[in-house]
Amino acid sequence: MDRHKSTEKRARQDKKKAFYNKAIKSSMKTRIKTLLTTLEAKDKEAVHSELKKTISSINRAASKGVIQKTTASRKISSLTKRVNRTLSV
Repeated sequence: MDRHKSTEKRARQDKKKAFYNKAIKSSMKTRIKTLLTTLEAKDKEAVHSELKKTISSINRAASKGVIQKTTASRKISSLTKRVNRTLSV
């Protein structure tokens, strides 16, 4: 096991961070799934408000360092394209 105080502390910190990051990532994924289910209903107002909340959640995860900024940008772009493509038809 860990013998040095610093490695024990690092292990505690890593466990805490992993728990925190998992919670943020999970809420982001839940927002995305909610957006996709709302999109199936094709209600413009609901979809646009849910898209706004989803983008906010993705940006929050990127700013906290849970996901990279380029990943966040790619997710936002693909979701926005999907919403626009679905609602325009």
